[in-house]
Amino acid sequence: MTQTIAPRVRTLVLLLLAATGLLFAGAGPVSAHAAVTGSAPQQGAVVDKAPTQVSLTFSEKVALSGDSLRVLDPKGKRVDRGDPANLTGTTYAVKLHGGLPDGTYTVTYQVVSEDSHPVAGAYTFSIGAPSQTTVSVSGQTAGGGVVGTLYGFGRYVSYAGFIVLVGGAAFVLACWQRGAGVRALQRLTVAGWLALTAATLGLLLLRGSYTGSGKVGDVFDLDLLGQVLQTKTGAALVSRLLLLAAAALFIAVLFGAYEKREDEEKRDLTFGLAVGGVVVSAGLAASWAMSEHASTGLQAGIAMPVDIIHLLAVAGWLGGLAALLVALYRAPADTPVDASAVRRFSRLAFGSVLALVATGIYQSWRQLGSWTAFTDTRYGQLLLVKIGLVAVLVGIAWVSRRWTGRLAEAVVVKPREESDPVVGADTEPDTDVDADTDVDADADEKEPARAGASGSGSGSASAGKGAAASGRKGAAGSDKADGESERAAQLARQQAAIDTARRKERRDADPNRFGLRRSVLAEAGVAVVLLAVTTMLTSTEPGRTEEEAKAATSASAADASSAGALTLDMSFDTGGEDGKGVVRVDLDPARVGGNEMHVYVQRPNGRAFDIPEVKVAFTLESQDIGPLPVVPDHITTGHWSASGVQIPMAGEWKVSVTVRTSDIDQTTVSKNAQIG
Repeated sequence: MTQTIAPRVRTLVLLLLAATGLLFAGAGPVSAHAAVTGSAPQQGAVVDKAPTQVSLTFSEKVALSGDSLRVLDPKGKRVDRGDPANLTGTTYAVKLHGGLPDGTYTVTYQVVSEDSHPVAGAYTFSIGAPSQTTVSVSGQTAGGGVVGTLYGFGRYVSYAGFIVLVGGAAFVLACWQRGAGVRALQRLTVAGWLALTAATLGLLLLRGSYTGSGKVGDVFDLDLLGQVLQTKTGAALVSRLLLLAAAALFIAVLFGAYEKREDEEKRDLTFGLAVGGVVVSAGLAASWAMSEHASTGLQAGIAMPVDIIHLLAVAGWLGGLAALLVALYRAPADTPVDASAVRRFSRLAFGSVLALVATGIYQSWRQLGSWTAFTDTRYGQLLLVKIGLVAVLVGIAWVSRRWTGRLAEAVVVKPREESDPVVGADTEPDTDVDADTDVDADADEKEPARAGASGSGSGSASAGKGAAASGRKGAAGSDKADGESERAAQLARQQAAIDTARRKERRDADPNRFGLRRSVLAEAGVAVVLLAVTTMLTSTEPGRTEEEAKAATSASAADASSAGALTLDMSFDTGGEDGKGVVRVDLDPARVGGNEMHVYVQRPNGRAFDIPEVKVAFTLESQDIGPLPVVPDHITTGHWSASGVQIPMAGEWKVSVTVRTSDIDQTTVSKNAQIG
C-alpha cells in the first residue's frame, strides 16, 4: 500500500508546485505601497511658464536616493539638478534648470516606501503646449525583472522555512515528544532552518538591486550592501540571522539531549525549551512585523504585536500540519504517531485558527478600511481568495478531526495486542525459526550415538588414535558453533525485518489511519497555495492606501474642474486580458471654441498602461449635433493628447470614449458634462 500512496504524494506535490508557480506568474511586478497623492505641476497640466522645481506628494514617508526623482525633456535629456529634498512631511521636490523650452516633459520616480517595498512610476506635464516626446516609460516598474522574481521567490521560501521550523518544533514539544527521535521529523525541522537562513542571506544580497537598478550584476555590489544594512529592512534581516543562530542551538538540544533524557528529566527540560522556543519564534516573527505593513500606517503600535501573533498562529497550524503529514507517512513502523498526538495537534490547530481569525479581522480592517475595498482593490480581491482558502482548509481539518476520533475509538475498543496499526506491536510466532531449531537439536542428539556404536566395534584403541580423533572432533565442534552463531544472527535480522514489514503493513491497512493520512495530505496541499497567496498579499498595496490615493486624485481633478477645466473619469472593461481600467478625459478650458484635450488610461491600481487605440466623440443630443470624432495623438505610456478640439456651442455634451485593448476586445464608455 505504501508503494501505491507514494506516487500519489509525488503527483500532488507536483500539482501544488505548479499551482504556486501560476500564482507567482500572475502576480506581476510589486505594487506600490506608497501612492502618489499629488504633484506640482499636475499630471497632464499645461503651464505657461517653466517651473523652478517639480514636487511629488506621497501617501506616506519614502526613502530617496540621488536618482529617485528625474525630469526628462522631450529628447530624453535630464533637466533636473541636485538631489531631491524633503519639503514638508511627505512632499519631495527636485529643482530644474532655468530657461526650459516649450514641450512635454516626463517626471519619473523610484523610491522605497516606509513598509520596505519599492515604488516607481511616471507622468508628464507640458510647458507652453504639448509636443511629441522620445521618452518611453512603459518599463517603469519597481521590483520587476529577474531580480524581482528572485526576491519574490526568496520571500516565499523564507515564509515557508519559518512555518516549517516553528511548526515542526511546536509539534514535537506540544503534541508528540516521541517524535524527537524520529529522523524524518528531524530532517523536516532542520530543512526549515536551512531554507529560512538561505533565503534571508539571499534577500540581504538582492535588496540593493531590488530597490534600485534591478540589475543582476548589482547583487554582489558591496556598496549597495552597505547601504542596505543602514535601512530598516537591512536591520530586520540581520536580526533574523542572529536569531537563527539561537534557533540552531534550540534544534540541537531538542533533537539531541532532549531525546535522550528520561521522562522525569524531560518534563523540566520541556518547560525550558518551550519558553526559549517561544522567545526565538516571536523574535523571528518580529523581523517581518518591524519592517513591513504592520510597522507603518494606522495604529502601528498595536499592529506589530498582532502581526507577530498572526505569524506564530500560521506556523503552529500549517507547520504543525506539515510535521503531522511527515509523521504519518515517514515515521518508523515501530514508532507510529498515535491517536493522542493527533488529538493534541487538533487542539493546537483549533487554537491557532481562533488566533488567525481574531488577528485577521483586525488586519483586514486596518489594511482595507471599507467594505468596497474588498472588490475594488487588488489587495481586497487577494484577501477574499485567502479567506476562501482558509475556509476550505478548516473544512478539511474538520474531516481530519473526525478521522482522529475514529482512530481514538479503535484504540479503546481493541485489546492492546490487536492494536498493531496504532501501537506497532506484533506478537505472532515464527514457525520457520522453531522448525530450524528442532532440526539442529535432532542432529546434535544423534552425533554421540553414532560415536558410541563405532567404539564398541573396534575394541580398545591406541592412545595416539584417541587423542587425534578427539582433536578433530573438537575442531569440528568449534567450527560448527561459529557457523550456528552466524546463522542465528542472520535469522534474527531476517525476523526483525519481517516483523517491521508486518507491522507497517498492518498499520497502513488500518482504514482510520489511511483516511487521516489522505485528509492531512489534502490540508497540506491547500496550505501550499494559501502560503503563496499570503506572500502575494504582503507585496501588494493595501486597499486603504489605494483608496486614499484615488480620493486624493479625484479631489485634485475636482479642483482643476472648478478652475475652468473639465475632468471625466470612466471605468471600462473590454472583457479580454488586461481589459479593465479607467480612462480619464481632461478638457481645458472646457468652453466654446478651441480646447486642449488629454486622455489618460490607467489600470485599476492607478498605473498608466498603453492600449492599441483610443477615440473620443462629442455629441450634443439636445441640438442633434454630432458625434464629432477626435483621434488624439499618443504622447507617452497611457497618455494621448489633441489640440484645437472645437466645441461649437454651449450645452450638456455627451463625451464618448472608445478603447480597444486587443484586435477584438473593444468597448465604448460615455459621460455627460456641461461644456461652455
